[in-house]
Amino acid sequence: MAVEQNITETTTASNTLKYNLTPEQEKKEILRHYRSLLRSLRPKLKKGDRELVRIAFKIAAEAHKTMRRKSGEPYLLHPLAVAMICVEEIGLGVRSTICALLHDTVEDTDVTLNDIQVEFGEEIAKIVDGLTKISNVMDTNTSQQAENFKKILLTLTDDPRVILIKLADRLHNMRTLDSMKKEKQLKIASETVWVYAPLAHRMGLYGIKTELEDLSMKYLEPEAYKDIAKKLAETKRERSRYINEFIRPLKEKLEGTGFNFEIYGRPKSIHSIWNKIKKKSVTFEEVYDLFAIRIILDAPSEQEKEQCWKVYSMITDAYNPSPERLRDWLSNPKSNGYEALHTTVMGPQGKWVEVQIRTKRMNEIAERGLAAHYKYKEGHSEEDRFDKWFGQIREVLAQEDNDDSVNFLQDFKTSFLTEEIYVYTPKGEVKMLPKGSTALDFAFAVHSEVGSHCIGAKVHHKLVPISHKLRSGDQIEIITSSKQKPSEDWLGFVVTAKAKNKIKDSLKEDKRKVAEDGKYFLQRKLEAVGAAYSQANIEELVGFYKYNSQLDLFFAIATKALDLKEIKDFSIIGDRLELPKPKVTTTSETVFDQQKQLSKKDSELIIFGESSDKIMYSLAKCCNPIPGDAVFGFVSTGKGLMIHRTNCPNATQLMANYGHRVVKTKWAKNKEISFLTGLRIIGVDDVGVINKITNVISGELKINIAALTIESGDGIFQGTIKVFVHDKEELEELVTRLKSLYGIQNVDRLDMDTAK
Repeated sequence: MAVEQNITETTTASNTLKYNLTPEQEKKEILRHYRSLLRSLRPKLKKGDRELVRIAFKIAAEAHKTMRRKSGEPYLLHPLAVAMICVEEIGLGVRSTICALLHDTVEDTDVTLNDIQVEFGEEIAKIVDGLTKISNVMDTNTSQQAENFKKILLTLTDDPRVILIKLADRLHNMRTLDSMKKEKQLKIASETVWVYAPLAHRMGLYGIKTELEDLSMKYLEPEAYKDIAKKLAETKRERSRYINEFIRPLKEKLEGTGFNFEIYGRPKSIHSIWNKIKKKSVTFEEVYDLFAIRIILDAPSEQEKEQCWKVYSMITDAYNPSPERLRDWLSNPKSNGYEALHTTVMGPQGKWVEVQIRTKRMNEIAERGLAAHYKYKEGHSEEDRFDKWFGQIREVLAQEDNDDSVNFLQDFKTSFLTEEIYVYTPKGEVKMLPKGSTALDFAFAVHSEVGSHCIGAKVHHKLVPISHKLRSGDQIEIITSSKQKPSEDWLGFVVTAKAKNKIKDSLKEDKRKVAEDGKYFLQRKLEAVGAAYSQANIEELVGFYKYNSQLDLFFAIATKALDLKEIKDFSIIGDRLELPKPKVTTTSETVFDQQKQLSKKDSELIIFGESSDKIMYSLAKCCNPIPGDAVFGFVSTGKGLMIHRTNCPNATQLMANYGHRVVKTKWAKNKEISFLTGLRIIGVDDVGVINKITNVISGELKINIAALTIESGDGIFQGTIKVFVHDKEELEELVTRLKSLYGIQNVDRLDMDTAK
């Protein structure tokens, strides 16, 4: 952890230094980085490779010679840093190094793909082309990019190095994000935690995934990040002492058996500690697994499993294990190649400690992911888990689907970027599914027809509904009926992209048949008012009634959800429909028009300040922001400008997918207005506890209570309190006072609007 923090701090510091470098000093700095890259590549260089790398460096240097990064440093240092990450941290070779050096040339300079192909051949040109496509999609200002995103994923399955180099590029951008504007930092950090960190995890790059999450948190949750980093630094000595005490008896046992091994403790990442604090509603001090003990064995391949289980046996002889916390990824490796044994044992002083056991080969795959996986795969002809994963992606991409890229990306995340479970067919064949999959997802994984006609399932011979969530190790038998067909509610519980696409296709087909009646009815209605049944008029009505497509409009008419009575309010010019005068509404266009009218001084929206009368806004119900919260404005279609907290549950998705609709926003001081917010409170049920709570809120702090709900049972009470506060400082003071009351265990701010 400390290493990662040092990387970020060092990078930022070096950026500041480079502002003052002379051209001669900059040249020396570039050469120093280039020579360092060649030194790292030395073990992988074959005859002629050094010359190819030199040519790539020369092309990149010439192409980027006048370009600078936001920090002021020469742009060329960026491709050099990306190439270094590819070699040192991902374990890629010469071809990937050349691609990393050239990855921005086609997009940003006069160098063409043809130039690259002539100089380096088709393979390298294809990878650079893939990298250019990704940049165009991820930084675009529109979300209608499903086809381009599919092309990227096809490139991933065709040559995974594209994504590995892109991850190196993103990691370097995150390490040097300090020089960007605040709103750009939020957008890039959100996109990173939303897409790139899960992708790094899925490619088996745990170190990079962890650093991307931590760096994203540094910008999205700066206070929580600094707080945890500070506490980790303060407790480092105490942790080291405990780790040494824990390791001592294990070391003696392992040395006594003659195993060749390494054993050490490593801290958990800031992001994973923060996730635990949030999910389990505990304080930093109450998170027990702040670190993990790792044992790495140097074992011959035929003895790997045997030695790992022997070490497990020694650990559980020394310390009592928690049976439900054993994770066996030796028998069933994860689909990203990860193999290890994890167990949690009761250590000294009554503390639970996680121990990870793996061999050197497994450790390299865990650290280097896909690149190491292919290195060890050479000589094995059977299809491995990565190949199966790529095959599943190809199958989903082959299905015709016109959804926008945001839905497509969401489906891709839930299907391919989450943890997976292993389940079995009645004949014992293993199927890999994303965590959260249902019996219906399994049915579609077996075959599309089986899924479409599924009416139930048997898990371990016991009858379950199609919505039943599966667990690793389940054996499933699907029950079908020829009369069954997919319904709309199925989309509410399936998680795999394959199941969703097949259900949508089936529903669209049914919808088309019903919609034919609506189409015919609309034709007669238009003719009756003297308007043509034309594409232009239909599009006019689709926009007016706010439907997504013509099909939705026809279907609504056919099912009587829409009666078209407003058509009489339209003007008819020739045979064209002209929209009736709209009632006063605020659309995203109006907000942007109003925004353009503001002077340069006012372009930073200040809530409750001088510009609040110029731009209409409302506070998002999903996170109920109050003054003092870090906030951003989001232009929402039909609702105008919505103000969200930057740590709102929906914030990362909004900023990652619709960064162009984010408006810079901050609060102005205004003690006259109160805001509704909520707290969740848990404690020991005691006489007069409610009286103590209300006395602090209303009596001591003079805060108005909007609602108070308390439930108790088995000596514990929990409840929610809705209060009106002026700003974040007042809310924090209230939380501190409530926590100081005897018997109060925890007080947390409510994220979601529970008043619904």
